[in-house]
Amino acid sequence: MRRRTYIPFLIVVAVLAAFGIMAWLRAKAPPEAARLLPESDAIIYIHLKQIRSATHFDQTPVHRSPDFQQFIDATGIVPERDLDSAAFALHRMPDPHGPNGPVAYSEVFIGRFDGVRLARYLASISTSQESYAGHIIYTIPVGEPVARQLRIAQLGYDTIAASNMPTPEQIHSMLDRSRASALATPGSSLLAARFHDVPLLSQAWGIGHIGLPFSQAGHISLFGLDLPLSADTDLVASLRYNGAAHLLTGGAVHLRIEEIAPDAASAQNTVDALTTLLNIFRGVASERPAHTDADTAFRAVLDSVKLTQHDDRALLNATASLDQLKALASAHNPTTDPAPASPHPSK
Repeated sequence: MRRRTYIPFLIVVAVLAAFGIMAWLRAKAPPEAARLLPESDAIIYIHLKQIRSATHFDQTPVHRSPDFQQFIDATGIVPERDLDSAAFALHRMPDPHGPNGPVAYSEVFIGRFDGVRLARYLASISTSQESYAGHIIYTIPVGEPVARQLRIAQLGYDTIAASNMPTPEQIHSMLDRSRASALATPGSSLLAARFHDVPLLSQAWGIGHIGLPFSQAGHISLFGLDLPLSADTDLVASLRYNGAAHLLTGGAVHLRIEEIAPDAASAQNTVDALTTLLNIFRGVASERPAHTDADTAFRAVLDSVKLTQHDDRALLNATASLDQLKALASAHNPTTDPAPASPHPSK
């Protein structure tokens, strides 16, 4: 009798353990959108579904170009509403003055799409089509005068891949990866090497040479200021939302940027140089009166920045509440109505 009782119990324990291991592996594995990306110099990932539920950014009016509005009308896809996750691969181009500039991109989008409407729209604007691995790749001219080509393919009912690289190698790679099972696709070599450095539960992150879009003459330039970092610097950046922090303002967002330096001395040099720049920014901000909520929010974010060094890693940590981020975003939102002018007093 005891043996008969133990056998079902052991089966239940084994099944639960198997599910637990699968859940642990899935939690530790990179997101599917990132695993589908081809080899690249950098990867950026955004979990839009989680960010949308925390910030409700899909309820904010968005200014759209006529061409983009035409895409929405034809496909029914509203990005801020329908996209759940997005991953971008950054490819350094050998000729920074070429059609793609210094960086080309490959992208994977996961969400809710009407595949029939999307295919009809892509077919109407494409100049050529290629059949590969059971999927249709649409080639669409981009730019005026036409100098670049964007290749787009539907990997599944909820997944879209695109690349503006000059050759189809990258889009082919994403199609090949999509045919493998979810956990059987380890992703690119960069993802395998650096994803373990991304903090757990990060809603957005980037790894590799993520300074590429801001690189000029071999250095990273931000707001016209050259940072003491080479464009080849390996960085791990992440954004993580914490609903328990700043409860009165709807939670807080934590920014973490980690430089992987050649040695400890180089990491300390980075911290020293960035500390000098940070002190300059703080000094300039303190001398200017805060006329708007955005000015006040910018000062608060600057005050939250902390720079530290651990062995060959230089770390930057900063925190901002959702109210502060909304104030900063509204200051640069073209749909924000300007304050009405004061009426002239009647005489």
